[in-house]
Amino acid sequence: MGMKNRIIMSNAQAAVFFDLDGTLTDPKIGITRSIRFALKKLRVDSPSEDELTWCIGPPLLDSFSKLVGDKHAQQALRHYRERFADVGWRENTPYPGILQTLAGLVDAGRTLYVATSKPHIYARRIIEHFEMGRYFSEVFGSELDGTRSAKTDLLRYALAETRSKGAIMIGDREHDVIGALNNGMRAIGVTYGYGSREELEKAGAEEIVSQPEDLLSLLR
Repeated sequence: MGMKNRIIMSNAQAAVFFDLDGTLTDPKIGITRSIRFALKKLRVDSPSEDELTWCIGPPLLDSFSKLVGDKHAQQALRHYRERFADVGWRENTPYPGILQTLAGLVDAGRTLYVATSKPHIYARRIIEHFEMGRYFSEVFGSELDGTRSAKTDLLRYALAETRSKGAIMIGDREHDVIGALNNGMRAIGVTYGYGSREELEKAGAEEIVSQPEDLLSLLR
């Protein structure tokens, strides 16, 4: 099922932007195994999957720069995409309660968007695979060359495209909160993903919830 509407719509209520990884779905297996695949290709010793969860959320090129250095980061990213484009994107699971939460927000009249640092070519594939497309008016992601991988840049672009005023950003990492605040958005953090309450509070999240259903009481 496709996006519910390819035409950007305005809404009397503030639009709501959702991060993807760690907010809509749990991508741990696909991301960490693809990172390990890339490191093996470069003959670099790899941390365990659990030790790589810090890579979920930030732009991946930045994470590879920390893992293998700036000189080899681009090559690592290319190896990562070999596996992720084939199988990694499917090694992913929607969080319990998220589909019901999205349905409730749409029923309440909210216009929903996805805003992820992940390239939109993969983000759209994931959203459609898990039949979330019906809830979102559009999916905003980065380009494969890294354009708009920073959340501040991505949200600036998405807000201009949607002509949204007073919009809300929901995410699990500090990058989501900082990107939202840099664009004058209300920032809501979620702790069921990969960021801690401490991380989200330090970044400046206005509210923090522990499960998807809690978003309904905040936003309906």
